[in-house]
Amino acid sequence: MSAQTAPIQPVRVGESASWTRKKAREFYDAPFNDLLFQAHAVHRQNFDPNRVQLSRLLSIKTGGCPEDCGYCSQSAHYASGIKASKLMDVDTVIDEAKKARDAGATRYCMGAAWRGPKARDMVAIAAMIEGVKALGMETCMTLGMLDRHQAEQLKEAGLDYYNHNIDTSERYYSEIITTRGFSDRLDTLAHVREAGIKVCCGGIVGMGETALDRIDLLVTLANLPEPPESVPINMLIPIPSTPLADADPIDPIEFVRTIALARIMMPMSHVRLSAGRTAMTDEMQALCFFAGTNSIFIGDTLLTADNPGQHKDATLFRRLGIKPMAIEAAEPGHS
Repeated sequence: MSAQTAPIQPVRVGESASWTRKKAREFYDAPFNDLLFQAHAVHRQNFDPNRVQLSRLLSIKTGGCPEDCGYCSQSAHYASGIKASKLMDVDTVIDEAKKARDAGATRYCMGAAWRGPKARDMVAIAAMIEGVKALGMETCMTLGMLDRHQAEQLKEAGLDYYNHNIDTSERYYSEIITTRGFSDRLDTLAHVREAGIKVCCGGIVGMGETALDRIDLLVTLANLPEPPESVPINMLIPIPSTPLADADPIDPIEFVRTIALARIMMPMSHVRLSAGRTAMTDEMQALCFFAGTNSIFIGDTLLTADNPGQHKDATLFRRLGIKPMAIEAAEPGHS
C-alpha cells in the first residue's frame, strides 16, 4: 500500500507509549477508510469483533444535582422538568438488576445525581453493590466526586467499575461546567484507581467543541497512568431548558472518527456507544461497531433520556451477526 493511501503508521497491539496531540491528529485526519481499517485491525487483534458487552444503567437517585453541567437534565440550575427524588431503596434496585440480567446485561450501572455521596448514603450504596454482585453481574457506580476514603469503601463493598467522565478537553471544560474543575475529575479518577477499582471514563461529543477538543479528550484518557478499562463515548442529547438545548449536532462521520481514534489509542479498553443512539441510524451504529465499539447500554432509558429498546437492538444485532459478550469473555483477548 502506498504512502498516499496509508499516511498513518500502524499501531502495535497493546502499545502504551504516551500520545501527543500531533500523533493522535494524524490518525483522526487520515482518509476515512484508512482510519477505519486501522481501527478495525486494532480491535480485531484485541477482541472478538462480533461480540458486544451489554450494560444496563439505572438512576438510583434522580434530579436536584447542584452541579451546573450544561448538558444535564438533572441539574438544579435548569428548569428541565426533572423532579428531585430520594435514593432508591435497595430491594427495588436489586429487582431492577434481576430484570436487566434476564434481558442479557452482564454489567449493572447505578447512577446518582449528586456532587458526591454523603456518609449516610454509603451503607445503602454498599448493599446495592453486594446485592447486584450476588446476581452474578459486574457492578458499576457513578456518584459524582469521591475522596480516597469513599473509594476504599466502594472497593470493600466489591465494586468492579466506577464511572466518572471528564466530558471534554481541559481547554473546553469551563465552557460546559463551572461548579467543579477539570482537575477535580482527575482527582476522583486517581482515588478510584488507587483503591483498586476499574475505571470507566469517557466524554460527550456534539457540545460545540472542536475536533481538537475531541482529540485532546482522548489524549488525556489514553495518557492516564492506566487507560480506563471502559470508555463511554456519548453523543449529546439536547435537553430543553439547558444551555446546550440548541447545540448543532455532530456530523456522523466525525462521530465515527472519534470512536475509531478511541479504539486505536486505547486498544485494550471497552469502547462504549452510550447516549444518543436513538438519533443514530442503524448504518451509523454499524460503522461504530466496525470502528471498535464493543459495549452498549440496553434498555428503554439511560438515566432520564431515551434509549433504543431491547427489540430494536436485538434486530440490529441479528442483521449484523453480533452476539452479546458473556461475563467470562469481558476481558481483552477472549475471542
